[in-house]
Amino acid sequence: MIEQKITPSKKDRVTVGVDLGGTNLRIAAFDSAWNRLAFINLPTSVSLGPEAVVRNMCDAIRSVLEQSGPKKELMGVGIGAPGPLELPSGRFHRPPNLPGFNGFLLKDAMESNLQAPVIVECDANAAALAEWKSGVGKDLPSDSMCMLTLGTGVGAGIILDKKIWHGMIGMGGEGGHIPVVEDGFPCGCGGRGCLEQYASATAICRAANRAAGRGIAPGIARLIARRIMDQGEFTSRDLAGLAREGDEVARRIFADAGKYLGMALAMLVNVFNLPLYVIGGGVVSGWDLFAPRMFEELGRLSYIYGLTQPQADQPFTAGKTYVVPAATGPDAGLLGAAMLPYLEAGLL
Repeated sequence: MIEQKITPSKKDRVTVGVDLGGTNLRIAAFDSAWNRLAFINLPTSVSLGPEAVVRNMCDAIRSVLEQSGPKKELMGVGIGAPGPLELPSGRFHRPPNLPGFNGFLLKDAMESNLQAPVIVECDANAAALAEWKSGVGKDLPSDSMCMLTLGTGVGAGIILDKKIWHGMIGMGGEGGHIPVVEDGFPCGCGGRGCLEQYASATAICRAANRAAGRGIAPGIARLIARRIMDQGEFTSRDLAGLAREGDEVARRIFADAGKYLGMALAMLVNVFNLPLYVIGGGVVSGWDLFAPRMFEELGRLSYIYGLTQPQADQPFTAGKTYVVPAATGPDAGLLGAAMLPYLEAGLL
């Protein structure tokens, strides 16, 4: 059990953020100034079932609290989890990247184990919150924004008029399942041709492996073989390095991802007409490789973007549509999750 006091002083407050991904489980404790006090990274043991994942999360939360030092009072735990989620209960509904979690009530399971308040939020919404408060929102101030996170899947977090937009029951913002290819690759959501299947880190690595398997990408094949020999994992960041060295197949894979991302952005810009769209997640390390094609497609398909496109290097101007890379890096979802208790208490 985690003991709590009712009114800890602000300097002694600590929150714990959890970034629950389909591949990795990241947990960190933060103080009230958003300094990270302790951090744990674990594989997400999805194959063992949701109860095992909850036990791992709770054990890690207790560990980071111990590492944070004495006289720290837990204000709450925030969890960013992949959707679709029913909120605020945190009930999963066939999450494509968490097989076996359908119907699982994450909030109840966590609070029962920890005996502490837990807030569950869509992971992309948590990342959007962090970017809005501590990332690009500081230089591009806006009451509304949309963030796409390109990782194992593709998430979308939306801030409307200074509030996280949840939709009717928490399932709003599933931008990763915008269809971009008719009868395309099957998706874990049950659909086909979703953005997630073409612009996520998983999709980019799959495209690289397919090209290597067909014998049309010897450079990629050699890189994958080296990673296997080193017992490492081939990642989109590896492919980005190869693309910057001039490998044409690698460059084409990133350009294709940019094309599909631009298609989805065009839909989002046309529907929401927001001032700010942020691209985050692991794939954003290849921004220079996919952004040119992304902007080309966005300009071709969105007349609203064409009417509101900002001038290059122009200071932030009202009435313009900005599409920029995330500023908080890989910790966006983790930091945003830790901010959730403050948001719920009206202190953010």
